[in-house]
Amino acid sequence: MSLPASLQRLRLPVVGSPLFIISNPDLVIAQCTAGIVGSFPALNARPPALLDTWLTRIRDALAAHDAAHPDRPAAPFAVNQIVHRSNDRLDHDLEVCERHRVPIIITSLGAREDLNARVHAWGGLVLHDIINITHARKALDKGADGLISVCAGAGGHAGTLSPFALVEEIRGFFDGPLALAGAISTGRGVLAAQALGADLAYVGSAFIATREANASAAYKQAIVDGAAADIVYTNLFTGVHGNYLKPSIVAAGLDPDALPVSDPSKMNFGAGGGAKAWKDIWGCGQGIGALHDVPGAADLVARMAAEYAAARAGLPPLPSW
Repeated sequence: MSLPASLQRLRLPVVGSPLFIISNPDLVIAQCTAGIVGSFPALNARPPALLDTWLTRIRDALAAHDAAHPDRPAAPFAVNQIVHRSNDRLDHDLEVCERHRVPIIITSLGAREDLNARVHAWGGLVLHDIINITHARKALDKGADGLISVCAGAGGHAGTLSPFALVEEIRGFFDGPLALAGAISTGRGVLAAQALGADLAYVGSAFIATREANASAAYKQAIVDGAAADIVYTNLFTGVHGNYLKPSIVAAGLDPDALPVSDPSKMNFGAGGGAKAWKDIWGCGQGIGALHDVPGAADLVARMAAEYAAARAGLPPLPSW
């Protein structure tokens, strides 16, 4: 397994996943200066012209951090691009990322060879999120540098495969950068992801319940109060299956135990039953049972780093026979 040099100097082998609506420059800067990869969806910058402003702010803040702390430079940041045809901003947003030479592009809902080549031309790295082996092979064939295996229990759009199965199969044909998503909320989970064969843990839901996140107080509290039993897997709200918080579905006047099935061909990231996905219906993963407060993002990273170190030190020795 090999990682680019920029990903080998992380304080903790974690990528903060791009959270639709929720990830913003404050969160990304806090994540990167704390030593993990911070990311945000390009679509979060609205109107489109705001993307340039956001990228300028992030780059300036990270450069200032590096100048003040040469002994612990910030981690690189990433921008998520939705490649699906419903995203009419893709060309504009990619051009802005090219001007800023964004170090990492995370692609979702489609893989394009021309996009990957363009990112490589400015020296960027492409990580593509997948939920099965077919998508993994297709992404690599089209030039992705690494994969994000989005397994059962991940927040938002997620697959159904166990990480034990998906990571093992991927490692049978790919030894490059691999991140694992799916209910990882603690340093112990990060260590477990590495033990399975991943290089990095992909952590999202835990960062929704941080002070910097652009989520409502009610959303953050629902995560603090929730557990795995409060997560519902459905494709109703966007046409793509994903995991959502049950209380937000109930609040929208829907029965979480009797949701209709959506037509995947009508994927629109819009409304279902009058409620908008991500804004009214809250995406969330199954790992929230380990979250009990709303810290700053840097405090969360520090906590996870301590948990990671303790988990490594606490592993029992193997028997000698």
